[in-house]
Amino acid sequence: MAIKRGLYWFYNDLRLHDNALLAKAAREVTSLHCVFLPELKTQFERRFLPVEINNDAKQHFAMQSVGELNQSLRQIGQVLHKLEADSLGEASQQLSELIGRYDITDLFVAQTASWYAETVVEHLARQHPRLNVHREESHSLFSANTLPFGLSDLPDSFSKFRKLIEKQPITLPGSTVTELPPPINNRQGLPEAYGCFEQALDFGEQGVRGGELAGLAHVRGYFETDAALSYKQTRNALDDWRSSTKFSLWLANGNVSPRTIVSQLHRFERRFGANESTYWIVFELLWREYFHWYARCHGARLFAFSGIKHKSPLTSFYAQRFRQWVNGTTPYPVVNACMRQLKQTGYMSNRGRQLVASCLVHELAIDWRHGANYFQHTLIDYDVASNWGNWQYLAGVGADPRGHRKFDLQKQTQLYDPDEVFIRKWEGDGISMSVDAVDVVDWPLDNG
Repeated sequence: MAIKRGLYWFYNDLRLHDNALLAKAAREVTSLHCVFLPELKTQFERRFLPVEINNDAKQHFAMQSVGELNQSLRQIGQVLHKLEADSLGEASQQLSELIGRYDITDLFVAQTASWYAETVVEHLARQHPRLNVHREESHSLFSANTLPFGLSDLPDSFSKFRKLIEKQPITLPGSTVTELPPPINNRQGLPEAYGCFEQALDFGEQGVRGGELAGLAHVRGYFETDAALSYKQTRNALDDWRSSTKFSLWLANGNVSPRTIVSQLHRFERRFGANESTYWIVFELLWREYFHWYARCHGARLFAFSGIKHKSPLTSFYAQRFRQWVNGTTPYPVVNACMRQLKQTGYMSNRGRQLVASCLVHELAIDWRHGANYFQHTLIDYDVASNWGNWQYLAGVGADPRGHRKFDLQKQTQLYDPDEVFIRKWEGDGISMSVDAVDVVDWPLDNG
């Protein structure tokens, strides 16, 4: 048998269960080098993040996820090495050097919705034409060859997509990988990935940990309660742990696969019955699925100001307004409460995200990309496709057939926080400032 050396690049598939690509690596190569490369930073991101941020919760959760994966790999004779890169070019260079240094014959990297990661993979394939590049879907319910349409024919709205995709059977999740080829000798002395962090994140009501084991335990625990039977009625709550599934925390990092969640849901339905609420859990997963293929279809247009519609919003950038939005000192208490919750916990409800995004775009008239990029750097459950796709949708440059979504913030407060319990908890009615105490270049306005 010919000697085949594999390089496995873990990206957003940080798990051993339902990982078809890792199982393929176990079958295909005689030795394997496993690496993790943290989220790539770009000039684009730095341009659209003009404020200092606190992303401790996001970083902590990510380190727990990677550390636990390393522990799991060690139990089956492997080890996870950590790379650090500040740019696409540096990421490509480091991976390319590993391919040359270790005489890598096969590269394994999960198919992603990240245009940046895909750019790196394409560069490596061009630079190493004899390299066998293996790709598998790990982040979605379906694979490209099981979609009922070609990727270039992706429906232009979620409703059309859902009507087609709901008819497709969802494959059962794969088994857990329990054996891997031995590691390649680490001649370069790459650092090992993080160890496990025992401390849980404080979500107010509950401690939360990153990682595959914690994610699987959360999914099982959720379906051991009756919360799924009332999900549709409770999902819009601003601040209640049980009101929504919270699966996104572990889905985003690839700690849990969406097919595993659907499998557990179907098991729940067989025991307790199906209703509109249990269907709505699948409905929300299909939204996630739509944005995954939306990002794959539109590539770099996901980050364009004019979006996929090539329609530029009447917005700009106002430094003071953006700082107020980030710090929760706008004239809108519910927005302030949501933004302070995000800063402290790394999480915000789906309804809260809609409200603060509507505020940024439609009340503060700020370029939506600043908000999308801030979410990218602070949300524990940041998912490139869902995040940027949803921001485009709300800004009126994406897949919304209505053109844009503007929320009446006072009405939304009356609906979802009528007694202002959430606002008081997060001090949303504390310090607030009027908009435009300074002009667009931060010169004080003369109000006299």
